Amino acid sequence: MKFVDEASINVIAGDGGRGCVSFRREKFVPRGGPDGGDGGDGGSVFFVASRGLNTLADFRFNRRFAAENGEPGSGSQCTGRAGASLRIPVPAGTRIIEADTGELLGDLTQEGQELMVAAGGKGGRGNQHFKSSVNRAPRQSGPGTPGERRTLRLELTLLADVGLLGKPNAGKSTLLRAVSAARPRVADYPFTTLHPGLGVVSVGPLRSFVMADIPGLIEGAAEGAGLGTRFLRHLGRTRLLVHLVDVAPFDGSDPAHDACAVVAELERFNPALAARERWLVLNKTDLLDEAAVATVGQAIASALGRTDRIYRISALTGEGTAKLAADLMTRLEQMAAEAADPGISPASSPS
Repeated sequence: MKFVDEASINVIAGDGGRGCVSFRREKFVPRGGPDGGDGGDGGSVFFVASRGLNTLADFRFNRRFAAENGEPGSGSQCTGRAGASLRIPVPAGTRIIEADTGELLGDLTQEGQELMVAAGGKGGRGNQHFKSSVNRAPRQSGPGTPGERRTLRLELTLLADVGLLGKPNAGKSTLLRAVSAARPRVADYPFTTLHPGLGVVSVGPLRSFVMADIPGLIEGAAEGAGLGTRFLRHLGRTRLLVHLVDVAPFDGSDPAHDACAVVAELERFNPALAARERWLVLNKTDLLDEAAVATVGQAIASALGRTDRIYRISALTGEGTAKLAADLMTRLEQMAAEAADPGISPASSPS
């Protein structure tokens, strides 16, 4: 299925049913009086977050969603049946935005979380409510009110603990394959990854986290070059970033320059995101000897000016990936403990 992270749809809540004009007709009761029932309320439209979905592809072709109208009232003071509400499943991580005003209506991040986006209309009153001392036989009833109608924009942001950052062919997809059961497409040419992917990384019983693979960034991405800008927002919910750098680029480019270019684009896109904890991972170390890797790593670290931790791995051979995954899990657990108890001081970070 094609990955889709944006969609525009129309939602229509049900109209309320019309009230009934009716009079009692019973033997030996010549003036039974009005007994028209109220109309039923229209159904409302809800969005429901589901972790079983990971794309908005279902909204590519079906863009109109309508709840049921309420039924009219009937005699004997019978209220019409209410219209059924419509519950639309969306992936967890979906933001619902009013298209006309840009107002954020809600952000569904938890499994089963619901948001009403269009309220159903109210049923009209039957003629029994219009009876008075001067109008003993009212022949009017209330019309139901219309349900809300809205044009909405849906934006999906993947929910992941760790986000992979780097240029095309840095080895992000290969790393995801190495540490999880995910099988993203990999190849030896740029832009193999065309859409974000998720993988669950397990490092032991009841110890796992979600890693996101984001399409590579190139210089000028903040102005729309390449594929990265569209998907950078998927890093927004991650707690920790892993910056992969190819120590032996096939095009002969300078790894330090490549690393700085990626961070520069990240800072231009979102300075707060660029300030998030970020680990430097030197990939494809199997292509160089140890001394060359150390030289390249020192040059990259010096050029960046800030690295929270530095790791050396070969995603292709798997060397160093298990330790990286284990350390990521430990750090995520520390971050969770710090969030639960602000008095806990962050653990020192080994290089």
